[in-house]
Amino acid sequence: MENLILSFNVVAPLFLMMVLGYFLKYIKIFDQHTLDVMNKVVFKVFLPVLLFYNVYTTDLETVFDGKLILFAVSGVVILFLILLLFIPKIEKENRKRGVMIQGVFRSNFVIFGIPVAISIYGDGNVGTTAMLIAVIVPLFNMLAVISLEIFRGSQINIKKILKGVVTNPLIIGAFVGIVFLLIGIKLPTCIMETVEDVSKMATPLGLILLGASFAFSDVKKYLHETIFIVITKLIVVPLIMIPLSVSLGIRGIALLTLTIIYGAPTGVSTFQMAKQMDGDSDLAAQIIVFTSFFCIITMFIWIYILKSMALI
Repeated sequence: MENLILSFNVVAPLFLMMVLGYFLKYIKIFDQHTLDVMNKVVFKVFLPVLLFYNVYTTDLETVFDGKLILFAVSGVVILFLILLLFIPKIEKENRKRGVMIQGVFRSNFVIFGIPVAISIYGDGNVGTTAMLIAVIVPLFNMLAVISLEIFRGSQINIKKILKGVVTNPLIIGAFVGIVFLLIGIKLPTCIMETVEDVSKMATPLGLILLGASFAFSDVKKYLHETIFIVITKLIVVPLIMIPLSVSLGIRGIALLTLTIIYGAPTGVSTFQMAKQMDGDSDLAAQIIVFTSFFCIITMFIWIYILKSMALI
């Protein structure tokens, strides 16, 4: 029961903010023009600042684990390449292909990672999770840009893909954070406090806008794609990657972090990125909402199994 409450308490706030967004649109506080402008602001300002802050405040010296990073990065990249080959065989529309690919490989790691780790291991003991956030989140965003750019047009334009990666605000935010972290640039307290405050706005505002953009009329339209993504994302991928992690001797908070990487719901920024890069943002919204909902069940099961086996 404790694990069920833990999972519910992590996921429930996400849904409540989505519900708030939908309600604000229902009472006509939001109109379509407002949503478009605010989504652009979140994508180009708030989310990049959030990624910068997460990377910049990571203490890599005390938690660096090269083998763990290599395994996590390799797993995400291999999964991405498999999806890049497989998804076009089952989906004919380009606008859906990129969204479906990132719907499976890209997890809500920023929102789930630290809260779940703190809930189980306590504050001050989540350095491993923060370290992987600094590595995996920029990787998620880079691969997401590639997947959306590949299926943006009828022909694959390598130069356009590279330009999309280099100029993507999310990747810029993470890259600047890495540079500042490695060089050791110390920001003044007043700037850091501002950055921290702005970063805290990204997730709630992104969720509210996601809820406001959600349309129940789209559920039936995207039913088959959504079912496929939910099953693949929350069951198939964790069922492969978590036992593999255990077999390699990974335990404790490192195993929990990998469980979140592979088993958490689809990242919220998937919606904003699809919106800004000509992907099917309506499908992205459906995927985020339903993977977040069913994650309450699947994450509970994984946490319960791993704790009962004394692996975390």
